[in-house]
Amino acid sequence: MPRLAVLFSRAALTLMASAAALALLAHLQSSGRDAASSDSPAKLLKGLEAMGDWRSDAPGVRRLLTTNNLPRPYATGSAENPPRIVARPADAWPHTLPGFQVQQIATGLDNPRLVKTAPNGDLFVAESYPGRIRVLRATSAGAIQANEVFAFGLHQPFGIAFYPPGPDPQFVYVGDTDAVVRFPYRNGDLKARAPLQKIADLPGGGFVHGGGHWTRDVVFSQDGKTMFVSVGSRSNVDDDASEYHRADILEFNPDGSGERIYAWGVRNAVGIAVNPSTGDLWASVNERDDLGDDLPPDYITRVVPGGFYGWPWYYIGPNQDPRHKGKHPELKAKVLAPDVLLQAHSASLQMTFYTGKQFPKELQGYAFAAEHGSWNRAKRTGYKIISVPVINGRATGEYDDFVTGFVTATGDVWGRPVGVAVASDGSLVFTDDGSNSVWRVSYAGR
Repeated sequence: MPRLAVLFSRAALTLMASAAALALLAHLQSSGRDAASSDSPAKLLKGLEAMGDWRSDAPGVRRLLTTNNLPRPYATGSAENPPRIVARPADAWPHTLPGFQVQQIATGLDNPRLVKTAPNGDLFVAESYPGRIRVLRATSAGAIQANEVFAFGLHQPFGIAFYPPGPDPQFVYVGDTDAVVRFPYRNGDLKARAPLQKIADLPGGGFVHGGGHWTRDVVFSQDGKTMFVSVGSRSNVDDDASEYHRADILEFNPDGSGERIYAWGVRNAVGIAVNPSTGDLWASVNERDDLGDDLPPDYITRVVPGGFYGWPWYYIGPNQDPRHKGKHPELKAKVLAPDVLLQAHSASLQMTFYTGKQFPKELQGYAFAAEHGSWNRAKRTGYKIISVPVINGRATGEYDDFVTGFVTATGDVWGRPVGVAVASDGSLVFTDDGSNSVWRVSYAGR
């Protein structure tokens, strides 16, 4: 497509998204507010203002970061600023948009990470550090009827997928850090029917600060013929042999055979998802550290088959990492710029597409993602759920704060969103390994 046509198409998508946002806000503001809603007006932040920090977060705030706004490498120092996790203060609660309400539907979990909704509506939650998968069965009002350990003895499980796609799966696939495994499954099972079966070996990870990325997400193509697995880098920016088949999205046959690289140069695609309206694969990506507070942005993007996204030599298009100056000039023109740039170091984790009918139609088809929160930034970013406008299968480049409020006025942190899924009733559920909880966001504005 000619460059002018691409620019026109992107501008048209942005205008459509802005019109949809205005319609949504008018609809929500006419629906009244609940106790958890923010009273902040809608706001579009661009450029340096969009980079901001947690103090500018509020439901309805929209951000637009572009490749033209990137600062220079080392424009600031590299911060070591991990969150100080505290118990939720008595007056603290997640904030969301007018007309929505937030419930805490499960507490006392142990490191809840990715969450997936089974075809029968059960919520499967990976408790990664204890090495187990938990099943929660909730009523339409969010009350938990059953809370069982489905499988244990796993090795840092994260990704969960049901196979074959559709209403009657026969297996639950799990992304361990060093393998993809599966369990026989029938709708409604609260316990694994048989021991795990290893499907494919993967490069293993560990709990290593600044590298050794260990999460492995697993999703299937709509026709069930391809299994996608995300594998993060072992390091921050190394390019040695230890990075073999890492910083990639791999693809396999469902039985684990036929391993190949689907996309590469993707530092850490913690969350991957298939857009149900187009069948395209998307990714929620953590970019590299130690280049400064606002560089490079994390991102969410549609993943092009065979696409190269730059790591470790380039970032956010053809910008060379100064730590690899002069390396691989032949790749510069091949680097794909991602669709949606996020505040740097936000740690974007699981993503999903909204397929329910409960939310206003303006949000249907949008992507939602969990931002776990920064450690490599002087002023915190992340610690929220965001929504990403997607129109006709393409992102507009903007994103909105959807659920915020996990950082106290003094900068301490009581909640860290990790996983996000659409429940069978159309509400949105998300996990939080700061308070070890599962939350439900429902819409009652009508």
